[in-house]
Amino acid sequence: MKIGIDIGGTNSSWGLINDKAEIIAQGKVLTKGEQHFEDYILSLANSIKKKVSKEQLTALKGIGIGAPNGNVHTGQIEFAPNLPWKGVLPLATKMAQQFDTNVLVTNDANAAAMGEKEFGAAQGIDNFIMVTLGTGVGSGFVSNGQLIYGHDGLAGELGHVIAVRDGRPCGCGRKGCLETYTSATGIVRTAEEFLSKNKTDSPLANEVNLNSHKIFLAAKEGDKTALEIFDFTGKILGQALADAVAITSPKMIILFGGLALSGNYILTPTRKYFEENLLKIYQNKVSIEQSKLPNNTAAILGAAALIN
Repeated sequence: MKIGIDIGGTNSSWGLINDKAEIIAQGKVLTKGEQHFEDYILSLANSIKKKVSKEQLTALKGIGIGAPNGNVHTGQIEFAPNLPWKGVLPLATKMAQQFDTNVLVTNDANAAAMGEKEFGAAQGIDNFIMVTLGTGVGSGFVSNGQLIYGHDGLAGELGHVIAVRDGRPCGCGRKGCLETYTSATGIVRTAEEFLSKNKTDSPLANEVNLNSHKIFLAAKEGDKTALEIFDFTGKILGQALADAVAITSPKMIILFGGLALSGNYILTPTRKYFEENLLKIYQNKVSIEQSKLPNNTAAILGAAALIN
């Protein structure tokens, strides 16, 4: 038995995984539900303990966790801009105290990449990029079959590559980062800008609590403004992915997370602008796909795969 945990900017999901790589119990808690990190750890641990029996916990081989800015070398979360607790957080240590077992930590997008390689769209592929489009934008780079961690364990921050010079302020302290445009929160910022600058009869103009799902539903109904918002978002994402290809030359790019569930509304413009901006030597060689794992379980399975 293993437990895999995916800590996102909004929700933290966990799954108990058996030796056949099947999720046999799962749950989630609000990531931003607690003001203090220690209280969040307690809430997450209690969620697990309520659904996992004492016998299963006794048989536990360990816990793998994918977290924003999770450092595989230290087991810490380090200065994650999309989490409510700042600075360096001793994630592995705190979870090990709750369960008295081995706890390993990596970046959440790296965990998703490993899940996709072991069980999803990247099976048999040694060179690919996993991009998570959630509250923020994360990424995991796999080259020659190995995750790229860098010298400090924090490599692969595509979400904080500057996509628009002197653009939107980002939680990391920079301006114009990719995640300020192509995350679930970024597309809402785009919608708000579009709606404030243009007179429109779009139903989005009357939404009080606008979110990415409502933009998707409007696009499904053929709303011109929603389609323009997706085109704008896909253009920025496609351009950034074209730049990323020039560094690692992947065979595939996999999109994962809430915004990726918009399907062709985000995929079609992203693929279009991606091909238009690729170096000629890479054109028509790299596919962009959605995660093939059900219910976005890639990060849970990938985190669990940290435990051998």
